[in-house]
Amino acid sequence: MVSMSTTNTHPRVLLVDDDRIILDSLGEFLRLEGYTVEPASSINEALEVMDDQPADLIISDVNMPGGNGFELLHVIRRRYPQTVAIMMTGYGTIESAVEAIKMGAYDYLTKPIIDDELKVCVERALNQQAILRENRVLKERLGQRYGLDAVVGQDFRMIKVFDLVEAVADSKVTVLVQGPSGTGKSLIAKIIHQQSERRDHPFVEVSCGAIPETLLESELFGHARGAFTGAVANKVGKFKAAAGGTVFLDEVSAASPALQVKLLRFLQSHEFEPVGSNKTETIDARVLLASNLDLEEEVSTGRFREDLFYRINVVTIDMPPLAERVGDIALLAKCFLDQYNAEMGREILGFEDAALLALQTHHWPGNVRELENAVERAVVLCKGRYIGVGDLPPRVIESADPVEPHTPWQPMPLRQALEVPEKRIIEAALRANGWNRQLTAQRLGINRTTLYKKMKRYGLEAEPLRMH
Repeated sequence: MVSMSTTNTHPRVLLVDDDRIILDSLGEFLRLEGYTVEPASSINEALEVMDDQPADLIISDVNMPGGNGFELLHVIRRRYPQTVAIMMTGYGTIESAVEAIKMGAYDYLTKPIIDDELKVCVERALNQQAILRENRVLKERLGQRYGLDAVVGQDFRMIKVFDLVEAVADSKVTVLVQGPSGTGKSLIAKIIHQQSERRDHPFVEVSCGAIPETLLESELFGHARGAFTGAVANKVGKFKAAAGGTVFLDEVSAASPALQVKLLRFLQSHEFEPVGSNKTETIDARVLLASNLDLEEEVSTGRFREDLFYRINVVTIDMPPLAERVGDIALLAKCFLDQYNAEMGREILGFEDAALLALQTHHWPGNVRELENAVERAVVLCKGRYIGVGDLPPRVIESADPVEPHTPWQPMPLRQALEVPEKRIIEAALRANGWNRQLTAQRLGINRTTLYKKMKRYGLEAEPLRMH
């Protein structure tokens, strides 16, 4: 018997036939097998039952007064794609069986129905129904995980990233994602793939820096048997495995000069030869690339080919370091807290003010990945309802130093507590932008009037004069 996770305890079967004897006999047999059976003697009655509560499986006669089973099958496939159908008839022909399968029926049985044959057919059909449900759930989860909603951020630089992703996702253009390690370059590549027309084809990720240089070319393009010592059989490379889909090359700056030539050729013509083979292969695969190094600087030092750089630098998405998007830290921390609460069965409500301040003033060399690890650790260690400073990693507390350890904390509104780090951030931004208020406001994601008010509040409007 097949176990199904439906709203009912047992799988629900809709049995459709205008012959009352068949309805009763098959219905009794299926009930004894543990199924919940709903009988219907016409197409209209069957559709009324389905409208009331869809069944997991329909077993329908083909020949009935007022319409045939194929008409019912057509409606079911359109309205209830999660329901599996088995057709049965007393006048079976190969043509009608083929027609039923073409229209989406799982199987086709000829009367008189043999009990064991029906039992096996129903079990297999319900297994198919379970697979369809599983696939639907996985696709929904994939859409949630790799939709733009999966990326948290209100910083203006992240808004720009979102706009670029939406603009390029459904095109064929090559995209370069640049930014420090841990900023989410791999996630952005997966979102671009998932939002594109290639979403139903493979997404193949290769970390070029994690594979020895001598093996990287074979890993990407495959090799022929005997191409080198240990090549005992032909091997399909990542590009061929991604046919119709997307290849994501992370840390592309680690590619050797010889491999860069092959990459350039593939990007221009989609052609390559496996290592040790003279056979040219052509594959339709989109290429996304990422680098934690500035490739333009790598070109200037001669470590990266200039022609390859200009070929991949069609659209560049720059992922900002977390230290430059302080306003997103609280959002990200809450997101990770919700995630690990669910995974670990915890009910932690939030962060204490001092803990949140520590998170916002840490420099985050590991970026979003480091923040996620810090929150995961805090969820494991937290013994109360709110995460405190003591639950955070020592490196976060030491570098942030939001409150002097020997100074007792004084109750104050969070807004007041955040004034010191806010002043420091604004002053640092002004210095970095040559005290240009318009540019600083733009890069902080606030308007110029707000910036001027904050400068006046913190006594920063006269600072440039004191510097001269």
